[in-house]
Amino acid sequence: MTQYVYRFGGGVSDGGKGDRNLLGGKGANLAEMAAIGLPVPPGFTISTEFCAVYYDEGGQFPQSLRDEVATGIAHIEGVTGKRFGNPADPLLVSVRSGARASMPGMMDTVLNLGLNDQTVEGLAATSGDARFAWDSYRRFIQMYSDVVLELDHDAFEEALEIAKEDRGYFLDTDLTADDLRGLVAEYKGLVEQLWGKPFPQDVHDQLWGAVGAVFGSWQSERAKVYRRLNDIPASWGTAVNVQAMVFGNMGDTSATGVAFTRDPAIGTKAYYGEFLINAQGEDVVAGIRTPQYLTTAARAAAGAKPLSMEEAMPVVFAELAKVFDLLETHYRDMQDIEFTVQQGKLWMLQTRSGKRTAKAALKIAVDMAEEGLITREEAVARVDPAALDQLLHPTLDPKAVRDVLTKGLPASPGAASGFAVFDSDTAETRAAAGEAVILIRTETSPEDIHGMHAAKGILTARGGMTSHAAVVARGMGRPCVSGAGGISIDAKAGVMRVGLGAEARVVNAGDIITIDGTTGEVMAGEVPTVQPELSGDFATLMVWADGVRRLRVRANAETPLDAKVAREFGAEGIGLCRTEHMFFDAERITNVRQMILAEDEAGRRAALDKLLPEQRSDFVQLFEVMAGLPVTIRLLDPPLHEFLPHEESEFADVAAAAGVAVDVLKRRAADLHEFNPMLGHRGCRLGVTYPEIYEMQARAIFEAAVLVAQKSGAAPIPEVMIPLVGTRRELELMKAVVDKAAQAVFADTGTTITYHVGTMIELPRACLMAGEIAEVGEFFSFGTNDLTQTTLGVSRDDAARFLTTYVERGIYARDPFVSLDVEGVGQLIGMAAERGRATRPDIKLGICGEHGGDPASIAFCETVGLDYVSASPYRVPIARLAAAQAALAAKPAA
Repeated sequence: MTQYVYRFGGGVSDGGKGDRNLLGGKGANLAEMAAIGLPVPPGFTISTEFCAVYYDEGGQFPQSLRDEVATGIAHIEGVTGKRFGNPADPLLVSVRSGARASMPGMMDTVLNLGLNDQTVEGLAATSGDARFAWDSYRRFIQMYSDVVLELDHDAFEEALEIAKEDRGYFLDTDLTADDLRGLVAEYKGLVEQLWGKPFPQDVHDQLWGAVGAVFGSWQSERAKVYRRLNDIPASWGTAVNVQAMVFGNMGDTSATGVAFTRDPAIGTKAYYGEFLINAQGEDVVAGIRTPQYLTTAARAAAGAKPLSMEEAMPVVFAELAKVFDLLETHYRDMQDIEFTVQQGKLWMLQTRSGKRTAKAALKIAVDMAEEGLITREEAVARVDPAALDQLLHPTLDPKAVRDVLTKGLPASPGAASGFAVFDSDTAETRAAAGEAVILIRTETSPEDIHGMHAAKGILTARGGMTSHAAVVARGMGRPCVSGAGGISIDAKAGVMRVGLGAEARVVNAGDIITIDGTTGEVMAGEVPTVQPELSGDFATLMVWADGVRRLRVRANAETPLDAKVAREFGAEGIGLCRTEHMFFDAERITNVRQMILAEDEAGRRAALDKLLPEQRSDFVQLFEVMAGLPVTIRLLDPPLHEFLPHEESEFADVAAAAGVAVDVLKRRAADLHEFNPMLGHRGCRLGVTYPEIYEMQARAIFEAAVLVAQKSGAAPIPEVMIPLVGTRRELELMKAVVDKAAQAVFADTGTTITYHVGTMIELPRACLMAGEIAEVGEFFSFGTNDLTQTTLGVSRDDAARFLTTYVERGIYARDPFVSLDVEGVGQLIGMAAERGRATRPDIKLGICGEHGGDPASIAFCETVGLDYVSASPYRVPIARLAAAQAALAAKPAA
């Protein structure tokens, strides 16, 4: 019979850090901490394997699991000396989730489970603190009603606020034992009113209700969104951890806190975190009370008045600091830690590899390698390539004027400007319309996940540096300012006020604001930006990555600016220059239209002669930037109708500019109309029909290459790419056009340069016939955008209407236009690579679609032995790091 329950604590450890897939991250690390002798409250883990059983069984628990859980409860009882449900000296437990991948704030938790009308009296007697006991019961009813019974959380919050207002209190801790006893009675009344039944008094019913709720939260909407955004498979499931409660709310010698062994925002080697005296863990992350700093240095730097933990609890802090160092050395990574101090005794509740910003990830990886804690190769493998995107875009110009409204906590670095919005649905809607938005909330909750992802930045009035908003924003790479206490928010009215009275400033929904997550500043209006400095740790890690990667990295670029950015980011050439992008300028498009409207070849050539010097100039600029490096130039690809007007109002102006009658223009547009242009008269089919177009482009390429070679002595390496080839004969005909132009230019100039002619593989037939096509083509560049469309029979432009549903239902693991469909499209690429090399062993192979900047797709390119990937300029560093990680993953195990 399958074992589902694994114990930890009290000298027992049924697992360890290597059991993450089975026990989840939290369960594996609790078992590991217990095994190395740290003070961990005893408990047990129901494995991730049962999660699938739970859903298969329709949410039922078999007797075999109930028996295992009873053994687990007995283990906790044996260690603590308390009994579950005992009215005189009750055992209380927490029930928490724990997936193998960290999902902060996405899954449900229940604390203080085991309290009822009898055990609360026993807890009061054994603790000697009636206020603590009734506060714990109040918290339990509120949390259980929300998480398990799914009752309106706001109803309980409102009752709590009214209870404080009626007594003139400001903090929850001001409530007395009698106040809390009354509030518990009110809460129980709310449960009966909203649920239709009394609050559960049987502790075993409470336990199974909580276990079911935690497993159920795996399929909550917020968890689904988080998994989709972070590529976490639904099949992984979550574990459930049941653990003896320890209490941070037993007076001034008790506390609870969240800490990181290094700064997760900037990566410096300093303890980072917050704690609260006389509080439970949820108080710290929920932002209900303003937390205090762990260290005196952090408190002093922030100018905060409340004592740090180092000052308020020096003995416990010293013990905690030793634990921090031990855990970081043991796990060889920055740790995110939760702890509780119960009446002066330290207990460890969690450790895990901490979420961090890209900037922090770089610094931590480089520092740990230089400290000798990890190797350089491990440092390269540690940094998520996609996270580098956080560092590759502009930040606020430090010289710009800033109209600062207020200042909060710098919870997640970076800066963003956008329209103020006050709810997540609006954020998602406006972002989908192409608008930049800043999500403003009193505090975020897991239900805000979709709005946080859509927003450019997040601003909250409450919460600390380890609040839900801060942790999730850092993981997403969104700038975040939290705990901006100087603002008040009316989300329903769509208004944020800064300050009080007549001096208050108002931000309405739709106003533009800027937030700086590095300084905590909130500003009115849009603040100018500057380009990032890619030096220091970034440059160091890139050097290490380049030292291990095999794949070369090029850029998709057709303008000098894009080419310069690509070179600055380490591109080793251009993998795709889309020449049609050069034709849409106001003057050039007139010549293109004259060419299209010409009645014969002579007319077309006359128009092309006007385009030739402009094309030559374009290529000169690119070749100068990419001196001595390969530049792959795709000849004209889109159908000609794309260059003609589509709206009735445009025809007269275009006809006049082109020097033709309006009816002639309309007739020609009608002649060129295609029912499915993607599969129509485009690519090499244009070249076969009108070879003079490709002839002009080829001549421009070679004239430009010769000019640059003669001027600088660094000859470029043009790679002329024929698009949409499906047969050997198509490429043969087009190569003859290119070769003829090259020889003419070389004869005219007396200069010869090296060049190559190849094709973009974007049709399934081209993959199948790759062996024959390679007889003519010197290189293949896989155009994975169109290859995906033609293989799947799906239009990329229309796919957004249904692909999200396909991913959610497991038809595709990921959007195939974002991450390569390895099973289908990948199989064709592998086949084409194999057949092409069989014909031409030295053929150069690369990809140039959007997948060229996707780490998972790059990993596939490594497995099939492609020579290079080509990505957009800003994704070149991402591709360099991903290529290095792919090479490391491909190395045989030592």
